[in-house]
Amino acid sequence: ENGRNLSTLTLSRKHSFGNRKMSITVKPLHPTFMGEVQDIDLRTTVDDATLGALRQAMDQFGVLVFRNQRFDDDEHMAFAQRMDVTGKIHAKTGSRVVSNSRLGNEALTDISNLDSEGNPLETSDRRRLYGLGNRLWHTDASFEDPPGRYSMLYAYVIPPVDADTQFCDMRTAYETLDQHTKDRIEGLKVHHSIAYSRQTLGFEFSEEEAAALPGAIHPLVREHPAVSRRSIYLASHASRVVDWPVPEGRLLIRELMEHATQPQHVFAHAWREQDLVIWDNRATMHRARPFDDQTHRRELRRVTTLDVMA
Repeated sequence: ENGRNLSTLTLSRKHSFGNRKMSITVKPLHPTFMGEVQDIDLRTTVDDATLGALRQAMDQFGVLVFRNQRFDDDEHMAFAQRMDVTGKIHAKTGSRVVSNSRLGNEALTDISNLDSEGNPLETSDRRRLYGLGNRLWHTDASFEDPPGRYSMLYAYVIPPVDADTQFCDMRTAYETLDQHTKDRIEGLKVHHSIAYSRQTLGFEFSEEEAAALPGAIHPLVREHPAVSRRSIYLASHASRVVDWPVPEGRLLIRELMEHATQPQHVFAHAWREQDLVIWDNRATMHRARPFDDQTHRRELRRVTTLDVMA
């Protein structure tokens, strides 16, 4: 069977990972990816067996939801380092060139609409305008080398209106391409730049800021080493196909993005406070959905690990 059919079969029911002495249960949220892990406190999850089962579940589902977690910032960081076997944390977020982190730690990304006093940012605040780029489909840290592996986003404050995060299954997106397109994109490399993704929205960088964001080059098709499934590796940061005319490469990127983000490949996570969501940036894209951010507070924090060899 190909990977797409296998996913549909195995994700149609609850799935267990681990062994008889220790196992976790995952409830599927979508036919091909995303699951919810039940009855676990990640603050106290320190043993290799459970962490290994969580990694196996991540390999299968690509995105895992954990309800009712109670992290502080230090516990969040510590779990991220345990969850990824390398323990390497991404700390070069593009936002560092726009403003200093209000959290005081570049490895803890502030996904909020708040200023240093905890109030919603003004409409024209440069930090808010930069953050609007999170509403574009993207993967975290694809503009760096090495890029991001796991992202772990924790909800502190959720507004009383819809403010979902959508996820996209990039493995099934690849598997549902026609063979001609698969052949066409084989071996291609793409330049990723967070400056490019922000500039497409009209955000202006100074020369000094732009120079600090050179971007990185990655393969357009990646194979997940644990499950031997291929994915389209794209993001709003994808600025051009290397060695192609820029307009032609951007047309290809747009065509692939449109294919990947068809409704059957997408699931929207409705946040609750104390949710932790982990996703594999090698196998997914995501985007924030808009809400009235001038009225309501929304505060989440993200740690992203680096995709390096163990």
